[in-house]
Amino acid sequence: MTTDRSEGPFAGGEPVSVFLLDDHEVVRRGIRDLLEAEDGLAVVGEAGTVEQALVRIPALRPRVAVLDVRLPDGDGVSVCRELRSRMPDLACLMLTSFDDEEALLDAVMAGAAGYVLKQISGTDLVTAVRTVAGGQSMLDPGATTRLMARLRGQPEEEQLPPALASLTERERQILDLIGDGLTNREIGRKLYLAEKTVKNHISRMLAKLGVERRVQAAVIAAEARNQQP
Repeated sequence: MTTDRSEGPFAGGEPVSVFLLDDHEVVRRGIRDLLEAEDGLAVVGEAGTVEQALVRIPALRPRVAVLDVRLPDGDGVSVCRELRSRMPDLACLMLTSFDDEEALLDAVMAGAAGYVLKQISGTDLVTAVRTVAGGQSMLDPGATTRLMARLRGQPEEEQLPPALASLTERERQILDLIGDGLTNREIGRKLYLAEKTVKNHISRMLAKLGVERRVQAAVIAAEARNQQP
């Protein structure tokens, strides 16, 4: 999931711009003070709700967005998915009080570059921000693979054929790209399709697979790859 950015996190001598989304003002203030005490980091904006974040972050175009997972009017994973669709170069670092395995997997599929608990030390949080700003991932691929296996929740025989066999070639391509963690917009660019067309394909594909959520489709994609010779 590591993204290679041609310009480094300190390109041109400019500090890494960071946006904070958390519904607790005290938490935001603490993170702001922590990051701004570091050379090369600058907090350019804050929000306490999903609605505020979806307006302010595209306007400010930070390099990194630190997003609380649980919010009063939604969740940080949805914010990450929406922002990554509009701003593919944005690095989203998910921050939560809960060691929520399903939220971790959702974050991976939404294109998050990292996922850390609020119990993290200040030094480690600064390191995490610098890491994702540099285009690297703070997600452990091994842990993600284990989580996908634990979240299956359906018998093995129900996840794979004949459900997969019912997909069209285009739907299989899209399923494979969902397994790679691409957003709808990124899938559209790769396959030369409109984002709305991708959404329609995904809706039909989920119905054929008998699942409701995109993350469940990603699990099926992973299982299909594991069974390939």
